[in-house]
Amino acid sequence: MKNIKTYYEDKLKLFSDNFVVNWHEHVREASPGELDEAHCDRLYNGCKVTFQDKVLVSVPILDEHVTIERCAQANDTVYKAMQRYPDMIMGMCFVNGGHKEKAVEEVKRCVDMGFVGVKLYHQYFINDENMNCLVEACIDMDIPILVHAGKLMRFTERQPRLSGGEHFADMGRRYPEANIIMAHIAGGGDWQWQLKGIADVKNIYTDLSGSVVDYPVVEETVKTLGADRVLFGTDGTLFAGVGKILAANIPDEDKKSILAGTSYERFIRKVNK
Repeated sequence: MKNIKTYYEDKLKLFSDNFVVNWHEHVREASPGELDEAHCDRLYNGCKVTFQDKVLVSVPILDEHVTIERCAQANDTVYKAMQRYPDMIMGMCFVNGGHKEKAVEEVKRCVDMGFVGVKLYHQYFINDENMNCLVEACIDMDIPILVHAGKLMRFTERQPRLSGGEHFADMGRRYPEANIIMAHIAGGGDWQWQLKGIADVKNIYTDLSGSVVDYPVVEETVKTLGADRVLFGTDGTLFAGVGKILAANIPDEDKKSILAGTSYERFIRKVNK
């Protein structure tokens, strides 16, 4: 009988033998602008034992009226995580897009520090006109935008401007040059609605993060979008996220494409030059 270590390594060969990019994770603040180092260490160690090569993190702020100064503090926290583990951790710059030119300035500051792209929360729907300035700047900088998303079936008042598939589809059609990720297809709510909304809008991608592990969320996502529009992510459900793709009833080549984020790999390579 195989020992536990050998059994574990065999199960994770898909990860250990291939390039793996986790497009959706978070670090935490101990206080504004200061990294919770213990949490960061746990994230790093968990990703290391599951053979993840690059992990993109952010510190989103839930406050509806979050200031640009508070966004900068959150991004400074991310930068400290990047410095702590430069071999693995990469940053996504959180901004409140409603700050328009000031938000763009903060994104440029972060890109100069080596951040890969932008993270948006639910301060605005992604297709709100207030987002145009930021999206156009991201097109010019050739960086992706990861957007908190979902189609809630209850407690909708908690996130009144939560972007759904229809919002992403509208923005994607208006800006076909944009690279936009509709976050955590497995984050709860009506994921089938989400997929239906973006199915025909080729520049809208999704990641597999979220606590939903039910069959057939991964299979239907790949069937609807194609593996080239699906990215690996965990968003706080690290080991469940790994198990989700290992157990998925899809071809191994699709799993490898998702893990590498093949369509988005150039964004990683550009920063790692």
